Amino acid sequence: MRIWDVSMTIEPGMPVWKGREAKRPVLTVTRDFAQGQGARETHLALDLHTGTHLDAPLHFVQGGATMDTIPLSRLIRSVKVFDLTAVSAVIREEHLAGLAINSGDFVLLKTRNSVEDILEKDFVFISSAAAQRLVDLGVDGVGLDALGVERDQGDHGTHHALLGAGMVIIEGLRLAEVPEGQYLMIAAPLKISGVEAAPARVLLTDLL
Repeated sequence: MRIWDVSMTIEPGMPVWKGREAKRPVLTVTRDFAQGQGARETHLALDLHTGTHLDAPLHFVQGGATMDTIPLSRLIRSVKVFDLTAVSAVIREEHLAGLAINSGDFVLLKTRNSVEDILEKDFVFISSAAAQRLVDLGVDGVGLDALGVERDQGDHGTHHALLGAGMVIIEGLRLAEVPEGQYLMIAAPLKISGVEAAPARVLLTDLL
């Protein structure tokens, strides 16, 4: 069995949404051997949308479902990885044409975000029309190797389309080493009550 860890490493210098300092994780050592305290303890301050994370409907749907209400059966399951590294800027409806996407699928979209240093600026995102196409196809969830499924859409059409349909979104994936194909995904978000997002460790395996 082969395992791909497709999660970002949480560290102060990691890429964050639009390079905003407020989004950077802060690690503070609160207890240390050097101070004669006999152990080491660290405090982490982390925005729930930093790094690899899941969005629940509440993120853009008032009164929508929260992270702790999403069944694990939707997060530990078969997924399809599609290679869209040829897309230059935005995933459009026509880029989804011909892909073997069926109703109920969970799809992970691999783009040049995984192989180029563009996560804080010119990352590839999903257009509103492409998001609606995924909804129309009956997709259960979508993952992208960007820190957001959209970049500068003032109406947040992509989020509204996906989350309005009750879809699970995974952002911040790292798919450079993952070939196109079908995998078993284990996506384990932190179990936080009542929130709209949660950091997650996301693994893919070839054990279907």
